[in-house]
Amino acid sequence: MLEKGLVQIYTGDGKGKTTAALGLALRAAGQGNKVLIYQFLKPPCLNTGERAALSLLPAIRIESLDIQWDMAKSPKDPKAISSAKAAIKKSFERLARAGANREFDILILDEIVYCFTKGLTSIEELKKVIAGRDPHVEIILTGRGATSELIDLADLVTEMKNIKHPFDKGTTAREGIEF
Repeated sequence: MLEKGLVQIYTGDGKGKTTAALGLALRAAGQGNKVLIYQFLKPPCLNTGERAALSLLPAIRIESLDIQWDMAKSPKDPKAISSAKAAIKKSFERLARAGANREFDILILDEIVYCFTKGLTSIEELKKVIAGRDPHVEIILTGRGATSELIDLADLVTEMKNIKHPFDKGTTAREGIEF
């Protein structure tokens, strides 16, 4: 049990935000904590290595919005945006209950920062989850573009900075490394 749950943010334009959160999830589970990883905008149909590996660990549960979201096309599609907003609102109800009832010791909200920057949800929804959680529940937020208002809510903020990336030379996402 955590003595005091904090709020952490992993943000920035560099690679490693989700990876850092997953590493924390493994560490927490290894110390007997229960972890919920809630992936926003990464639909259940995505076949990722982390989902396959984490499904083998009973202390870590991974869930995601049950919507179709394409990072290139959906931000320009009013129907996709409306669907995402409704699903995100519903997910916050789930996360608020999980935090208040301490169903999990750690709540990882993967890509939620991006959802704020794209206007898919309001920071007020997050504030309700933070304020209503059991004081022992840690909350981790990931995604690009953390605003100063969001940063003010956090106890720890890490910015991943892109210095050099193989994508810049045309290398596509690699199975087992990027997904």
